Amino acid sequence: MRKIKEVLRLKWERGLSNRQIAAACGVSRPTVSEYLRRLAEAGLNWPLPEDLGEARLEQMLFPPPPDLPAQVRGIPDWKQIHDELKGKYVTLFLLWQEYRQANPEGYQYSWFCERYRAWQGKLDLVMRQDHRAGEKLFVDYAGQTVPVIDRTTGEIHEAQIFVAVMGASNYTYAEATWSQKLPDWIGSHIRVFEFLMGVPELVIPDNLKSGVTKAHRYEPDLNPTYQDMAAHYGVAVVPTRVRKPRDKAKVEGGVLIVERWILAALRHRQHFSLGQLNATLRELLEKLNNRPFRKLPGCRRDHFEQLDKPVLQPLPAEPYVYAEWKKARVNIDYHIAVDGHYYSVPYTLIKKEVEVFGDN
Repeated sequence: MRKIKEVLRLKWERGLSNRQIAAACGVSRPTVSEYLRRLAEAGLNWPLPEDLGEARLEQMLFPPPPDLPAQVRGIPDWKQIHDELKGKYVTLFLLWQEYRQANPEGYQYSWFCERYRAWQGKLDLVMRQDHRAGEKLFVDYAGQTVPVIDRTTGEIHEAQIFVAVMGASNYTYAEATWSQKLPDWIGSHIRVFEFLMGVPELVIPDNLKSGVTKAHRYEPDLNPTYQDMAAHYGVAVVPTRVRKPRDKAKVEGGVLIVERWILAALRHRQHFSLGQLNATLRELLEKLNNRPFRKLPGCRRDHFEQLDKPVLQPLPAEPYVYAEWKKARVNIDYHIAVDGHYYSVPYTLIKKEVEVFGDN
């Protein structure tokens, strides 16, 4: 029950200020002002009629909203609201304001938020994540490998599966490489950017040693080659935080889908080269990205074309050329040894450790 009568008594009988009344009644100062404004609009004066009870007074000052049918109030398109929220700087409050402009008799903000959260709660876990369009690309390796048979010797090699997932659309990329080492790691990034035909703002890797040399909550150290690749494409690399599973929920969900819908389909197939395996992956990946969502209209490709693709950064004129940073110590003959070759350096660097950068 609102303390309307007490606020009015303190104002008109005791002559207290709105600030003093607010402190005495345990309400905010704007609430005191609102009570006084509504009293004037209702045409009432102090003292109030003796037969006017607190409940009746509250009903006069705060009449219930008209009971209008939903068709008159207007029911928001929650799917459109969900998609709009993926745009930069778009908030639920902004979308509610636009809804009220289009529907002056529409529902209040609290109802709008409550109903949207209820609608959102019915979506798949992967779709409930809040990711802006074109902002994040999550990358990782699947835990499952795929055997590749050597035609000549019959020897089996296990291929690693690189997985990348766009945050807003869940558009998925996967490819097979021989290892998780730095050259394959960098090469997979180059190819996923070409697959997307653009570059996101952020790449979110797990703390794989090929990309992150030292995991840290706030300032992780990236491999210098990984940093060079990121600078070439104008993308920021933000590794997931250690022991923060929610940071990598998106890519882990993507990896799980790839394992269920792609790798599981390969269990009875034999592949005799990495190229053959990747051709099969591309075929299954096409089906995955075109498969309709269960609880949302459209598919991954539709969402990518509508949300992510229009806001991706353009690819650079030339792809990144792989190169590595290494450390070497300068010998007394002012030469350094790199991969069996000797290179001269300034004699002032004798006995010092230097960083060497070179491509293939």
